[in-house]
Amino acid sequence: MSSSVKRIIVLGGGTAGWITAGLLAKKHASNTVGSGINITLVESPNIATIGVGEGTWPTMRQTLAKLGISETTFIRRCQATFKQASKFVNWVSPQNNSYYHPFSEPQGYNRLDLGPYWRDIAATGSAFSEAVTFQHYLCEQGLGPKNIANREYEVVANYGYHLDAGLFIELLREHCSATLNVEHIYDTVEHVTCAENGDIDTLMCKDLGPLSADLYVDCTGMRSTLLGKTLGVPFVPCDQVFLADTALATQVAYPSPDSPIACHTISTAQSAGWIWDIGLQQRKGVGYVYSSKHCDEQQARETLASYIGDAEIVKQAKKIQFTPGHRKVFWQNNCVAVGLSAGFLEPLEASALMLVEASANFIAEQLPVNVAHMPLVAARFNTMMHTKWRGVIDFLKLHYVLSRRSEPFWQESRQAQSIPDSLGDLLQLWQYRNPNENDFTDTVEAFSAASYTYILHGGDFDQDLSPMQHLYTQHKAAGKLLTLNQKRIEQLKFTLPRHRKLLDKVVDIGFSSI
Repeated sequence: MSSSVKRIIVLGGGTAGWITAGLLAKKHASNTVGSGINITLVESPNIATIGVGEGTWPTMRQTLAKLGISETTFIRRCQATFKQASKFVNWVSPQNNSYYHPFSEPQGYNRLDLGPYWRDIAATGSAFSEAVTFQHYLCEQGLGPKNIANREYEVVANYGYHLDAGLFIELLREHCSATLNVEHIYDTVEHVTCAENGDIDTLMCKDLGPLSADLYVDCTGMRSTLLGKTLGVPFVPCDQVFLADTALATQVAYPSPDSPIACHTISTAQSAGWIWDIGLQQRKGVGYVYSSKHCDEQQARETLASYIGDAEIVKQAKKIQFTPGHRKVFWQNNCVAVGLSAGFLEPLEASALMLVEASANFIAEQLPVNVAHMPLVAARFNTMMHTKWRGVIDFLKLHYVLSRRSEPFWQESRQAQSIPDSLGDLLQLWQYRNPNENDFTDTVEAFSAASYTYILHGGDFDQDLSPMQHLYTQHKAAGKLLTLNQKRIEQLKFTLPRHRKLLDKVVDIGFSSI
């Protein structure tokens, strides 16, 4: 029988590294005497972590719970806030338009698709998300997704989080080391040696010397030290799909300690990209993602300063450059990449942390028992992750395709040759019908049909439903669902607190864990 997988080394101490190490340790009883698998994380004291952004999906609730981190502790330690949606401002045209991608599905989604009916029934001027889900109202009114009386991770309205990436890493490092028995090594890997069969054999560390494992997890960020540099897995650029390649990121204080905190990410389109605006408890994270081909750095800083209203803050903004794309495969030989070492597209829709969670969960759940099974698991992992990446690429690109802005950046982003065939095919079908789950038959699809529907109707996609009009005969049932949504709004607006007020209570007294 082939040798058992008994030791795993995670190289890199950012969010990806610690989430992966933590989930592996939790699942496989890390460093338990007489059993379990040794999980070691090697973190260089000389390399700063970038962080993959401050927005998460609702999946983060399950990840935190699985790791054994209480929601109250997480919110207190990481300056975390609740995220219920993404709001897209001026993406359709340069001014006075916006739409939401809420985390909650449309009312009665599993019973009836409201897409063909809402325009005829909803109040004049209503947006799709406003008509079909109460979460649009919660975001517009600044209400939290639950009450302090709810238990930890309990949901009234579906939610993820906004968080301080640096503080999150500190919490994960402490929890994984002290509670989950992850062996933590501060050292710099100076050289990597490979075996004759192409496997990674040894990490040569500056202080400790050689370290060896049965499986290596590359969480070294965009350097991709193991999968990219050592094993030579090619990088597949997506710069023909996504034009943005630079970001300026900064922090902005609130005008006053009791200023409202948005419970959604605000993404505001600009002439050569878009600005993110994320509210934490004591500050906002704001940044401009732009194309260096369509805008130089000085112009970008001026655009960001105009948005923030403070040129001095923007002078200190951190510049991050990237090439959109991903590795050709994500698991080769005895090395698997998670996080930025696997690839990065852009911060839109906060998909980076979701891909980390998906990767880490798969590795923990499907970990091969022995080395002989590793190629089988690697092949399954690569298939799954290619599906995830394809789905993310299609969904993010959809936002750009629907824009009618006339600036060169936006015109080029809509060019037919920049649209993936998989998305182009779907857009042809959706000209005459709404998205449905049969369009996405893979169980690991990144985004649901509901998410596509929110973006399509939010972006005012031109549809002609008349050829299939005979199918849409349930106006009465649709009307009842829209009425039910309005009743839900009337109920929640009196029972849910302001977002900041909820956070203050979490900090003061915390949620019940029972």
